[in-house]
Amino acid sequence: MAMDWQTCGAPAPLAPQAEALEPARRVRGLAEELLKKQLLGVYLYGSAVLSRLRPESDVDVLVLIRGQLPAGAAETLTQRLLALSGPVGCAARRPLEVTVVNRDALIPWRFPPRCEYMYGEWLRRALEAGECPRPRRDPDIALLLWQARARSFALLGEEAQTLLPDIPMDEVRRAMACALPHLLAWLRGDERNVLLTLARMWVTAETGALLPKDEAAAWALPRLPETLAPLLETARLAYLGQAKDRWEGREAQVAALAAYMQARLALEAPAPGP
Repeated sequence: MAMDWQTCGAPAPLAPQAEALEPARRVRGLAEELLKKQLLGVYLYGSAVLSRLRPESDVDVLVLIRGQLPAGAAETLTQRLLALSGPVGCAARRPLEVTVVNRDALIPWRFPPRCEYMYGEWLRRALEAGECPRPRRDPDIALLLWQARARSFALLGEEAQTLLPDIPMDEVRRAMACALPHLLAWLRGDERNVLLTLARMWVTAETGALLPKDEAAAWALPRLPETLAPLLETARLAYLGQAKDRWEGREAQVAALAAYMQARLALEAPAPGP
C-alpha cells in the first residue's frame, strides 16, 4: 500500500521553492536535450518539497528513463552538471544531486535497485579529475526512490507514484541497514549530517514517516537521554542556520549519541544480496 501523507505524520504538500525550481528546470532541460525519447519523467524531491531548502541543502532531482544511458551521455552529463551545480557554500549556485534511473530495471522490483548515473557535490573532486559515475546496484537508491514516490514535484511526465514501484517498508528498513556502516564512517568530520540522518532513520524505522531532518530531530529529542539531547539540538539548529556547530573535543559524546540512535533503529544486519 502506498504511503499516505495523512497517516504517516508528514506535513501537507507544499509548492516547491522558486530557489529550487530554477536549477531543477535546468536539469530537466539538460535531460530533455541529452536523453530525448528515453525520458519518462523528471522529479524534484527532498528538502525543496518536503519542507524548504536550508542553508546547505542540495536540490535533489530524479530523472527516470526507459533503457540504459546512451554512449557518451554520462560524460556529457558530468561536464554540464559540474557547471550547473555549486559546491556547498557557493552563493551563486545551489549544489545539485541528480540521479538517473532506468524504469525497466525497477519492474519487477529487485533489491538493491540499479542506478544508471548519480551526480553529487561530494564527488566533485573526483569528477573534475576525470572520473565519471557508472551504473551500479546500490541500496541507497531504494531510499531515494521511496522518498521520491512519497513526495515529489513532477517537472516532466506523470506523477512519480504512477511510474515508480511501491517499495515495501521492510525493503526501506533493509536499505537503511545497508546504509548505516557507510553513514557512520563519516561521523568524524560530518557530525551534523550523520546525526540528523540517524534521527531521520529512527523516525522512519519506528513510524514509517518521512520527515525533514530538523523535524526528525525534534521528534527524537524528547526520546533521548538528557545528557545526549543537547548535541542533537545543536545539529538541528545549525541545519536551520540558527547556530554554529563545533564538534572538537566532543567526539566521545557524539559517538555515544550515534550509538544510542543506532540501537533505537533496531535494524537487523542485511542478508547478502543476490
